[in-house]
Amino acid sequence: MAISAPIHRPGATSAAAAAPERADLADFRALAPRIDMHGPRYTSYPTADRFHGGFAEGDYLAALADCAARRGEPLSLYLHIPFCDNVCYYCGCNKVVTRDRRRSARYVDYLRREIALVARHLGGRRAVMQSHWGGGTPTFLDDGQMRAVMDALRTHFDLLPDGEHAIEIDPRRVDEARMAQLAALGLNRVSLGVQDFDPEVQRAIHREQSVEQTQRVVDAARRLGFQSVSMDLIYGLPHQSTARFAATVERVLAMRPDRLSVYSYAHLPHVFKAQRRIDAGALPAPGEKLDILVGTIERLTAAGYVYIGMDHFALPDDGLALAQRQGRLQRNFQGYATHAGYDQLGFGVSAIGAVAGRYAQNARTLDDYYAALDAGRLPVWRGFAMSADDTLRKALIGELMCNGVLDIGAIERRHGVVFADEFAPELRELRPLAADGLVRLTPQRIEVTPLGRLLVRRVAMVFDRYLREDRADEGRARGVPTAAPGAAVAPLVRYSRVV
Repeated sequence: MAISAPIHRPGATSAAAAAPERADLADFRALAPRIDMHGPRYTSYPTADRFHGGFAEGDYLAALADCAARRGEPLSLYLHIPFCDNVCYYCGCNKVVTRDRRRSARYVDYLRREIALVARHLGGRRAVMQSHWGGGTPTFLDDGQMRAVMDALRTHFDLLPDGEHAIEIDPRRVDEARMAQLAALGLNRVSLGVQDFDPEVQRAIHREQSVEQTQRVVDAARRLGFQSVSMDLIYGLPHQSTARFAATVERVLAMRPDRLSVYSYAHLPHVFKAQRRIDAGALPAPGEKLDILVGTIERLTAAGYVYIGMDHFALPDDGLALAQRQGRLQRNFQGYATHAGYDQLGFGVSAIGAVAGRYAQNARTLDDYYAALDAGRLPVWRGFAMSADDTLRKALIGELMCNGVLDIGAIERRHGVVFADEFAPELRELRPLAADGLVRLTPQRIEVTPLGRLLVRRVAMVFDRYLREDRADEGRARGVPTAAPGAAVAPLVRYSRVV
């Protein structure tokens, strides 16, 4: 079974489909400073910080063997292209900053070798319903390099024409001819980095990109028949204010992208070296940053966008919005998705795969990645094999974050547990969240409210067993008794806050 199969029945109306009202946004503005805390985005469970080096090539080979036994099921692919022409100071991605295309030519050669090596263990040419090229900047590759990668994929996999095949692009580096090539390769969705259109903000983050450059790419995508255009924005960057970011949002709305992601900037210069070039004194204050988020949600929903959850928005006729209404929305490493329930193969340096109940992450450096493939080995660096408890909690967290409802009876029948016994501490911890209006609790259901969707990560964290164990360990280390049932939970600094 694929590791992210939903509990909620397709076709059922999702509780998450209700839009946040003005009163919900006001309550969110009041509650967030008190109950928001550091926590994961749950693009996986367990989260990637739980992966370990004890998971090696043999473990991944066993996962691929299990995947091969389900030959009739389609797959999802992720390709990581790490190269960028210049460094964006805010970026925390695994990247290689260079202008030397010889480096990407060598990388493409090794990427093709990895694709062939993995495919050899899958027992035949498998169908692919979803593929995603991420980075870095995938369009750093020249035309020939992109064709070589796509040829390798089509040699070993059947990329279904009715599937979702997406690529992240830099509008500063793509013209209409390159967009036509992407379409000819079979890519049908594009994601554009925007972040902010304000010139002062752009200079501060070392990413200058005009509205006109972006508009040309959007227009080309529409003329060429791409099924979806997505845009990424970031709030919390230096020199941003509520008014300035609102101006960016208006420019974006004029382009009417099908999907929007509005991410919170986490300033972690001790982790990401490039962020040391950002003037921390120019970052918006926490209250201003929260106002930017609230104003953005209010403006986008007023303009007709559906609030999918966390940081995602979509037009009502987009596949994400439809999946949410039908209760079949899911999450994967790219965020909310419509086809996340398939085994996902990760190709390239630092790429993560999720296969047959295991996570496998590739080597983080080019040298280690190349050395493994030169030795004829899969370049596995670390990973994680899920237990039955992990599988159950992954399903619960996914349902809360995607569809907003836990049907307790369905969970008990599917997993053979007595929910009230299995999750007694979690139910106690949910009570103060219910008192704050984030969830509604009955013996049959746990339902995330429209207000709770704005802090859904906080709700999902209740079911994260590893966070609970961390809190207990930290308490013992400080000589502090374990928190009483229902007590407020201390934040963990390894994660970013919601806002």
